Amino acid sequence: MPRVGLSTDRLVAAAAELADEAGFEGVTLSALARRFGVKDASLYSHVRSLQDLRTRLALLVGGEMIDRIAVAVAGLAGRDALVAFAGAYREYALRYPGRYAATQIHIDQSAAADSPELRRTAEITYGMLRGYGLAEPDLTDAVRLLRSTFHGYCALEAGGGFGAPRDVQRSWDKAVDALHMALTHWPREADGADSA
Repeated sequence: MPRVGLSTDRLVAAAAELADEAGFEGVTLSALARRFGVKDASLYSHVRSLQDLRTRLALLVGGEMIDRIAVAVAGLAGRDALVAFAGAYREYALRYPGRYAATQIHIDQSAAADSPELRRTAEITYGMLRGYGLAEPDLTDAVRLLRSTFHGYCALEAGGGFGAPRDVQRSWDKAVDALHMALTHWPREADGADSA
């Protein structure tokens, strides 16, 4: 029987707090059980497994992140939208490192198919990129470029990986400008197919 006061939503919210306190790898069922003063087995009334908990956490914080990005890009297009998108992404990643790490895990296809958070993320991201006149399959390639650039930069910055004296913000601004140029002059799929 579920313990009074515990719910799936409360567990996932506590997991998000724990992720920022102890790191994403510190999110375990045992750690959550200790936080609520219950035995590990009590949590199985609310989540199926650690993987289920972490998937729910990833979806929750992915929703938080895209909500911030959506506010930042509202009413903007082109370079302005890209700068706002990138800035909101970086701010979330650096402010909430444990939560952000959760957004990088693989989500099972069945969970992904039912996720309003992932649908919203796709809508906001693809909508911003359509401002550059991109369509599939170029949209998917552009999303992968943005994600790998943003994630790589944020991971290096958070880990102290930029040791050079140049200001990290200035380098970020240059990186976003370079992405804007790449998106503006994107090699369309048809162009590549013609030259093959």
